[in-house]
Amino acid sequence: MPVINGSKTYKVPKRPYEAARLDAELKLAGEFGLKNKREIYRVGLTLSKIRRAARDLLMRAEKDPRRLFEGNALIRRLIRIGVLDETKAKLDYVLGLKIEDFLERRLQTQVFQLGLAKSIHHARVLIKQRHIRVGKQIVDVPSFIVRLDSQKHIDFALSSPYGGGRPGRCQRKRAKAAAKGDGEEEAEDEE
Repeated sequence: MPVINGSKTYKVPKRPYEAARLDAELKLAGEFGLKNKREIYRVGLTLSKIRRAARDLLMRAEKDPRRLFEGNALIRRLIRIGVLDETKAKLDYVLGLKIEDFLERRLQTQVFQLGLAKSIHHARVLIKQRHIRVGKQIVDVPSFIVRLDSQKHIDFALSSPYGGGRPGRCQRKRAKAAAKGDGEEEAEDEE
């Protein structure tokens, strides 16, 4: 039997029915094409952990070796995934990050922004149906965080009908019916 990790990946709000928060969550879910509120809560938990680490480091002295080492590592990681701008490479700016900054880096959002999909919801469907690759690897997780260096390698999968692969099931069926129809017409012409 597999070992199950007991730690939760999201944290629900303390007050479940706060009108302003519910409206804001619904707007985020619609704008970024999220499946449910849990996806927002998961990003919120990640953001809170990052901000907590930044706050702890900011409380230390300016020349503290731990602040210098861990602070640079945190900033470098955030710059690599594209959440933090290189011009804002300071711990103070880490505290100013918002959930939207992380949601912008999801594969679903990137596929839509690159124009591979007609809508944000279409982007999610393309990813789940394994039509999208990052580099040479097919990725079927819409919440995959795209790094800055991987962003230019997002494209249709080689096995996908969109990427020049074998035609889809319906297209093959239509082609077969068309070929069969042409064959019958030729037989009638001969008679």
